[in-house]
Amino acid sequence: MDNLPEQVAWDILGRIKRTVDKNSVSLTCKRLHELDNEQRKCIRVGCGLNPANEALVSLCNRFQNLEKVEISYSGWMSKLGKQLDDKGLYNLSVSCPLLTDLTLSYCTFITDAGLSHLASCSHLSALKLIFTPRISGFGILSVVVGCKNLNLLHLNRCLNITSMEWLEYLGKLQTLEDLCIKNCRAIGEGDLIKLGPSWQKLKRLQFEVDANYRYMKVYDRLAVDQWQMQWIPCDSMIELKLVNGIISPGRGLACVLGKCSNLEKIHLDMCVGVKDSDITVQNCPIRELSLDHVYSFNDVGMEALCSAEYLQMLELSRCQEITDEGLQLVAQFPKLCVLKLSKCLGVTNDGLKPLVGSHKLKLLAVDDCPQISERGVHGAADSVTFKQDLSWMY
Repeated sequence: MDNLPEQVAWDILGRIKRTVDKNSVSLTCKRLHELDNEQRKCIRVGCGLNPANEALVSLCNRFQNLEKVEISYSGWMSKLGKQLDDKGLYNLSVSCPLLTDLTLSYCTFITDAGLSHLASCSHLSALKLIFTPRISGFGILSVVVGCKNLNLLHLNRCLNITSMEWLEYLGKLQTLEDLCIKNCRAIGEGDLIKLGPSWQKLKRLQFEVDANYRYMKVYDRLAVDQWQMQWIPCDSMIELKLVNGIISPGRGLACVLGKCSNLEKIHLDMCVGVKDSDITVQNCPIRELSLDHVYSFNDVGMEALCSAEYLQMLELSRCQEITDEGLQLVAQFPKLCVLKLSKCLGVTNDGLKPLVGSHKLKLLAVDDCPQISERGVHGAADSVTFKQDLSWMY
């Protein structure tokens, strides 16, 4: 190893992707150990970090070019030792000057005070928080004020975020490109209007409401008027995922659906009130469309998709209004190559007949559709997967 040119040794180490393999190789000789320290740009730590604050500083001192850090305490119990706390997050902000991407998952010891230390991380562009119950909207605000380059923000089960000033500030910055809000009970779709001008830059939006709290945020007349009066250009939006939403004409995210002229991926799951017309924008270069529990989508919608000239992947789950007549239209979709059907009651083997032997589809996946048999999918695509477990029906 001592005789290997620097570039060759660097390239060898760069081709090793799994962390466990990198750790093993770095123990074989001092040279590879030093190269690994220099080359390592991401780490994932959690319950094994003990004592947490000191151990994280040690890792940051060893890997001085770290850019991406994930701290996950999923499955943590008190007998495993203390979690990383506010002081540990301060140590991270000081010891990791190149930090651009941070994920905090099940970090229950961290509060707003700890999160505010991230404001000094000038390179931070991506922040993901998953079940951080002691962090509120004020903590999020301190980050977005300090981190001017933040373009990705994911909040998942952050139950204590009630104030929305951070949304307004992000709207003024106009740097946000990727926003994901999942099961944050106090954040309703009506709050998203606070993004204002940032809608122009937003490329990806995932908004998932806890089904048990779907009706918690009640619209007032002012909020409805704001959605209707504000022109929301969403030309940059390429991916939209809505789960458990209420799509009502003239308000909320219903105003967004019709203004996304460059959408490539759409995923709708249990979106009450969505109509065929909401999801067939003829000018959209839609490449992937996933519909789950969209009961109003029927054969008329399938007929409209015949004009979706860019559509490559279609996934239909629990779309019970689609019949064989609508499914047979798949053969007319110009570029479709992947079709996934799951728990659809209205389709049978007859719906797949036009595809048999046509070599149109590269992949057909049929899961738990009671009226489709394994014989019915044979020859309908280059690659076929079939599963039938009907326990979901009972």
